Amino acid sequence: MTLETSAESPAPLRTISMAIQGWVGRLGAVWVEAEVVQPKLSGSTYYLTLRDLTANMSVNAIAFRGVVESTAAPITDGTRVVAHAKPEFYAPNGRLSLKLLEIRPTGEGELLAQLERRRRLLAAEGLFEARWKKPLPVLPRAIGLVTAVGSAAERDVLRNVHDRWPAARIEVRHALMQGSQSAAAVIDAVRSLDALEHVDVIVIARGGGSLSDLLPFSDEALVRAVHAASTPVVSAIGHEPDVPLLDLVADLRASTPTDAAKRVVPDAREEQVGLDGARERMRRAVSTLISREATALTALRSRPVLCSPTAFVEAQQEIVDAHRDRARRAITARLDRAHDEIGHHVARVRALSPLATMRRGYAVALDDSGHAVTSIDPIEVGDRLVLHLTDGQATVSVTDLQEHPHE
Repeated sequence: MTLETSAESPAPLRTISMAIQGWVGRLGAVWVEAEVVQPKLSGSTYYLTLRDLTANMSVNAIAFRGVVESTAAPITDGTRVVAHAKPEFYAPNGRLSLKLLEIRPTGEGELLAQLERRRRLLAAEGLFEARWKKPLPVLPRAIGLVTAVGSAAERDVLRNVHDRWPAARIEVRHALMQGSQSAAAVIDAVRSLDALEHVDVIVIARGGGSLSDLLPFSDEALVRAVHAASTPVVSAIGHEPDVPLLDLVADLRASTPTDAAKRVVPDAREEQVGLDGARERMRRAVSTLISREATALTALRSRPVLCSPTAFVEAQQEIVDAHRDRARRAITARLDRAHDEIGHHVARVRALSPLATMRRGYAVALDDSGHAVTSIDPIEVGDRLVLHLTDGQATVSVTDLQEHPHE
């Protein structure tokens, strides 16, 4: 409906604003193709600008957080999209904006959406989990390199590896690094190097490029081949912002080919400095230990027992000599007492011995049966008796018997 107005009968501004709001509302939801500019999140709402792809014009837009974050690929500054939007006119300040109901990335955005769907599927299988990551060797016997023939990436890796470790051995496998045949060529090169026993790490290197140039390095077959490799794989594709799926499945992601060279071999100069430092620390440690032990030995040698090691033995020798002398005197005294006791016993035995009696002129008479004769009763005249004297014996015949009267 056309408003009837004139200079004499103007319409209030609010009426005009409400009319514009009604006209815009009747447009309904439309599909629009544009480029997203500077999306910003505030609370639960994104505020952004949609810019025409050819003309120099733009329109403010808003979208709930769920609408933006539910897209297949991230919506960032410069993303081309097709959006289902409803025009809105805010009468209080006369602001026209689009309320985005659905957003679909197009062009590179669509590629990113496909890659995001592929990433989610492979991640759900666990191919990107940290538990599958293999550690890189400290000093590999040989380094496998997959890159394009005569590429800057190849020169960067070779130069930096040999600068850091001149004796490093590198097995190079050239492959297409761009185009539809690239993924298959890289897979063949990786499998060839993985089969070599002396290759301890594989580097896949390529310089920067557009999203479509790097698309082969997000190929599902290549991702699975790298995951299945028994040799650690380093991904050095593109520049720091580039993140193909190969970066996620590789055992190590290098930001550039130069960075990959620094990751796979140590720096010989740094290692030499480290060895020199370690050797110096060991020398100081050994010197300190020797000095400490020498001080301890000096302290021990200053002790009296070590200044004159025989002093203790001599003191003990004196004690032993004293005990020996006392033992000798005690034994001698004991022997002397025993000798005297034996002399006394001998004297008593001799005093009681028949020999002593016989030396005083007595003799012992034995009859024929060898019994001592102490009385004349069993003797008869004519019996033979044996007289035992001090120096021998004599046989006598009894010729006479005389009995002594008892007193």
